[in-house]
Amino acid sequence: MFKREFAVSAAALAVAQAFAANACAGEQAMAEVVITGAKPAGTHAQVGGFADLPLLLTPASVNVLDREKMQELNIRTTTDAAKFDASISDAYNAVGYAEQFSIRGFKLNNANSYRKDGLAISGDTQIPLENKEAIEVLKGLAGMQAGVAAPGGMVNYVTKRPTREALRSVTVEASERGTLLGHADLGGRFDDTRFGYRINVAAERLRSYIKGADGHRNFVSGAFDWQISPDVLLQVDGDYQKKAQVSAPGVQLINNATLPVIPADIMLNRQPWSKPVTTESSNIGMRLLAQLNNDWSATFSANRHAFKRDDYAAFPYGCGAENLYPGFCANGDFDVYDYQSLGERKTPQAAQALLQGKFATGAVSHALSAGWSWFKNSEEWGDYLYLGLDTPSNLYHPVVVPQKGGTSGPVSERRADREQAVFVQDVAGLTDKLKLHAGVRSAHVKRDEAGATPVDETFLLPNVALVYSPKANATAYASWAKGLEYGGVAPIGTSHPGHALAPSASKQVELGVKADIGDDISLAMAVFQIRTGLEFINAANDYVRGGERQHRGLEMRANGQLTRDVKLWFTAMALDTEQSGTGDPSMDGKRVTNVPKFRTSLWAEYALPQVDGLKLNANWQYASRKAFDNFNTVFVPGYSVLNLGASYAVKAGGVKTIIRAQVANATNKFYWRDVTPDLGGYLFPGAERTYKLSAQVDF
Repeated sequence: MFKREFAVSAAALAVAQAFAANACAGEQAMAEVVITGAKPAGTHAQVGGFADLPLLLTPASVNVLDREKMQELNIRTTTDAAKFDASISDAYNAVGYAEQFSIRGFKLNNANSYRKDGLAISGDTQIPLENKEAIEVLKGLAGMQAGVAAPGGMVNYVTKRPTREALRSVTVEASERGTLLGHADLGGRFDDTRFGYRINVAAERLRSYIKGADGHRNFVSGAFDWQISPDVLLQVDGDYQKKAQVSAPGVQLINNATLPVIPADIMLNRQPWSKPVTTESSNIGMRLLAQLNNDWSATFSANRHAFKRDDYAAFPYGCGAENLYPGFCANGDFDVYDYQSLGERKTPQAAQALLQGKFATGAVSHALSAGWSWFKNSEEWGDYLYLGLDTPSNLYHPVVVPQKGGTSGPVSERRADREQAVFVQDVAGLTDKLKLHAGVRSAHVKRDEAGATPVDETFLLPNVALVYSPKANATAYASWAKGLEYGGVAPIGTSHPGHALAPSASKQVELGVKADIGDDISLAMAVFQIRTGLEFINAANDYVRGGERQHRGLEMRANGQLTRDVKLWFTAMALDTEQSGTGDPSMDGKRVTNVPKFRTSLWAEYALPQVDGLKLNANWQYASRKAFDNFNTVFVPGYSVLNLGASYAVKAGGVKTIIRAQVANATNKFYWRDVTPDLGGYLFPGAERTYKLSAQVDF
């Protein structure tokens, strides 16, 4: 209740003050203020490291989608954004549930791979984008930058900040089977211009392309700045979201051997007693930035995230009639389970203090960053209900299955994570063209879990890189890094479901080149190798870590304004994965599941010179085939998808309006977008042809 009252009260206060400030703008002269902490959109990234360097000089593969690009690409969710980065794939990304992804073939951890302004938040629900200025994706190990994180990288969401000038923007959108979205974005300064505000409010009626996966979502946020002095800035923000949507489970193989033939809008969670998954999430954050002198600055930031979920599903799994677990029967029958987990809670809290400065030792320049970070997360849940029902349903002819009754057990804390770290990083300018990046994080990790051995260890996570800049607009780098991740959680159906494995280390080598051609075109390429432990379910039905998984890949990116009328956004990844050292000949040497060998996305936009404000765009996505299981006995075919769109901008009476239209999957092709090994292995169809129409009005 406190979270909701805080968010709504903050929004109401700011909206009232915003319009009051707007009305009085002509009566009071604007006082000059100094705003710090902001970087040009798309040129810097918080996830790139602690040094204040442009992406061109950062020895890591980082992709940034700023607000302008998100608007151009019709991005409303992280799932939409992932389509424009070939290194990101779905990883049990079920409609109506949490958005979940992998980077470079490694599934992200919902507890620490998603960040808000650099601090960890839970990724167990759809993260709202209405109050986000940019989405930053760091690909590869993030041990130095973040401590515990998945080997593939992490996603950081940058919060919108108050604007210098008054901002009034309203967006309305209709899509799919009747999804309706309304969003208002308000920003500016108060009468006392040392204070600024940014308010975002959104409401959405959800009507998915999967019939029956319906719901609604409401969101409100407020961000406020106080320029305490020309050298000190205080930023605070809060947001609250409530979402309820019936989830859409995936399907399993027929006879656990062959792919089913189904429509893309199939819904297996459609019983009279099916309920929506309901989530509530909120954040309260602050950041204090102080410029100590011309060479040194200090930053302190903190965030408290709260997450609650009531999870329901009529869940399809296995075929009891043919003793298949997993797998659906030959005739399409499948067992139905009443799954309930009510009152799940997570409360990640994080803080960081950072000191940055520049100095020289002889002919060597230094950009030093040193700091301390703290993270705490409590996870609460009750014993879930996972009750097999007496009547099976059918993939092709759904059956009403009677419910037996029951609910999940009392909620209590089941897992608590704590991480405290100190870190230091130095960027040493050896020559005008050669820089050495060297850093280390000492992370003390503690985990207490009901029924499991406690973890209390300290890990050193070093990172070293050389960056060579033969020209001002081109760089080449070589880096080596060590990372750390929490162990995976044993899924339902294993010997000890819900229990997590111990933390494990990863190692990465990466070589890359970057170039900026003029002011408009950016190019990047990287080759990498990541090695980490392999987690899987063994023959004894235990979830274990054994052997190693190795990912070797090549990434390419090109984006920018090719000509006055043509924009381009291109990414591609070639990835070779291999399992080894498991002791099981049927697994060793095989490809890792749900990882295509090649994936690419190409978006191009053409501004018609004959019609001012009219632009046409097209997006082509391709992914090669993927292994369904650890033994590589089944492969899922690759696919390509074509999306078409257009936008038209007009300005009249000081009001700018942009109309955008999009046809996704224009050829209405059936494809398997997600092939996850989770929970016995499931497949998720991609969306059939869908339409989207929106209008953005800026006053």
